[in-house]
Amino acid sequence: MDKVRIGVIGAGRIGKIHVDNLLKLPQAEILAISDLYADVDLEEWAQVRGIPIVTTDSDAVIHHPDIDAVFICSSTDSHVPLIKSAARNGKHIFCEKPISMDFRQTKEALEEVRRAGVKLQVGFNRRFDHNFRRIREHVESGAIGDVQLIKITSRDPSPPPESYIAVSGGIFMDMMIHDFDMARYLSGSEVEEVFAQGGVLIDPAFAKYDDVDTAIVTLRFANGALGVIDCSRQAAYGYDQRAEAFGSLGAATADNDYANTVALSTAEGVQSDKPLYFFLERYSEAYLLETQQFIECVRSGQPVPVDGEDGRQAERIAAAAKRSLRERRIVKLSELDVAESIHAGNEGR
Repeated sequence: MDKVRIGVIGAGRIGKIHVDNLLKLPQAEILAISDLYADVDLEEWAQVRGIPIVTTDSDAVIHHPDIDAVFICSSTDSHVPLIKSAARNGKHIFCEKPISMDFRQTKEALEEVRRAGVKLQVGFNRRFDHNFRRIREHVESGAIGDVQLIKITSRDPSPPPESYIAVSGGIFMDMMIHDFDMARYLSGSEVEEVFAQGGVLIDPAFAKYDDVDTAIVTLRFANGALGVIDCSRQAAYGYDQRAEAFGSLGAATADNDYANTVALSTAEGVQSDKPLYFFLERYSEAYLLETQQFIECVRSGQPVPVDGEDGRQAERIAAAAKRSLRERRIVKLSELDVAESIHAGNEGR
């Protein structure tokens, strides 16, 4: 097809980011946007961008005969039913992470996608970051030899409000899920074992929801490599996003992105700018690239670069980390397969 006609479901912050990025692509055209709280302000916002349909009804988007693909940017609890409905109506799907809070429900959605023969890309935008992509290239080329260790640092500049904490699904599903996907991406291997430790060191509100705001997760990969992820909801100096792949022949390391790389050196010391403040600034290019690649895959028929199974595997790691923290032990991901089989058996009765 020459142009992919798009419907966007969910007009919050991330939905609007995708809209503005889609408008930069001549191969895409946005026909409709839906949001449960669509109002006059949203209608005016859409009108300025040339979007003809604004509605509170996501079905109106999914059933629109001229729409080829949908961007699902609504709340996580709505993702699975929307994916299933979109697939049944022959729409290709871009869905924000996580697909769901339960990897078993995610599997059900993926089966619907497979039966329908449509594409599903998950919004793991960090795979499109120029720094992390370069590490992956060095791993794939063999430049660092056999991968032995993956190290990821992920720290937000400030914690979210309590209203968000209450529905986020916890630090492993909401925040670290990006890092779990990045660990798989950088290592080129699946995770087999998880051990998590965490604490409430920033805001006591997290404890009210059986959550933590500071965590370390260690991983063991199928290829024998080890991984460690450190995560914090608050870094006083800004958004801290670093990664390293260490191997038998060397290491590939990615530092933070900065507004500039100038360092002022004087007798008093050395000063430089803080990292870019948050994800909108750090990953602005990555958001555009993931959108662009999805559109190209729909047009060309090629497989998407980050598919539903990538989303499900990250959710499985998050579930294992949550269980590890609760039970204070190493959790094998194979344990989740047993639980999944029991769940499937009960569902089939």
